[in-house]
Amino acid sequence: MQMSEERQLATRPEEPASRIATLVADLAASIPDSRELAAVHPDERAKALVQSAALRSAAISGALALPPGPLGIVTIIPDLKMIWGIQQQLVADIASCFGKRSALTQEVMVYCLFRHGAALLVRDLAVRVGERMLIRRVALRSMQKILQSIGIRATQKAIASSVSRYVPILGAMGVGGYSYYDTSKVGATALELFSKEIEIAPEEGVQ
Repeated sequence: MQMSEERQLATRPEEPASRIATLVADLAASIPDSRELAAVHPDERAKALVQSAALRSAAISGALALPPGPLGIVTIIPDLKMIWGIQQQLVADIASCFGKRSALTQEVMVYCLFRHGAALLVRDLAVRVGERMLIRRVALRSMQKILQSIGIRATQKAIASSVSRYVPILGAMGVGGYSYYDTSKVGATALELFSKEIEIAPEEGVQ
């Protein structure tokens, strides 16, 4: 008898790990367009964007986590993909409302998305120098190492949080609440960064 998708995921943990690593790499490889225009009061507009994205993330994650047991586990990968997509768009929109879309490099996107959850891994991508933010362009190999480590970290978190999906209703509330928090932190990082003068440094390797 052919194994169900739920059982396959449960017995082959390397598959979700590989898919999460691919999701992380895809995030860094593409930067979405934005319809946001430079705002007269960018701080206020950015805060509104963060609130909207956080609520949307919470609703999506909470709904996907409603199915209990193995069915809930299957939704982890789609959940991550959608939430990271929302967060990626949020960063692009905040950059645009501050009139700094041209400063949204691959390094900036990775920094904004993962600073709050993997600070040690991305700390060298953006450095505060007085009132400016210095963005360091890194070599392809260095970025691949960073993304690989982020993928491992994200997989560990996904495995740890999967337990809550076995608890009906309360588990979904917890997952939704975390997505709200996570998206809010991404937005706060982007707001803080783009509210400052940004300088792009020449490409270099990050050890």
